[in-house]
Amino acid sequence: MALINIIYTSIEGNTRAFISRLSAYAEQQHALNEDNPLITSKEISDQTLPGEEKSPFFVFVPTYLTGGNGIDSGFTEIMTNALGEYIESGDNAKYCVGVIGSGNRNFNEQYCLTARKYAKQFNAPFLADYELRGTSRDAEHIYAILRERWRKVNA
Repeated sequence: MALINIIYTSIEGNTRAFISRLSAYAEQQHALNEDNPLITSKEISDQTLPGEEKSPFFVFVPTYLTGGNGIDSGFTEIMTNALGEYIESGDNAKYCVGVIGSGNRNFNEQYCLTARKYAKQFNAPFLADYELRGTSRDAEHIYAILRERWRKVNA
């Protein structure tokens, strides 16, 4: 049975909570049909040592920025740098098959800006977004996207 691999960072627990909801939904779907893959996840933090990924994975990244407006006056990514460094380590980036972003829609153009930056930097598609901790509907929607992309990647 194939497992969908997810690498993520969670600063305030929002992404961790969403991954937990997403994993629970995947378990429900797998119980209904064994062809529906389960999810395995790895949280990256400042304490994470560089590792070597050997399988395709999706990246889930929240947005934490400072300075500028994210459009014409730039921005500085903060707090998610450990995840970016982990992906840059060794050949890990070549296994990144998609990026999912989260953030607060109140920040307008900066919403999910970090995820869009990661997608460009690691040459992977920006697949979806959700706000803050996401909803059950977000989990269903994103699981469907991951499942379809995973099938294509592993075909």
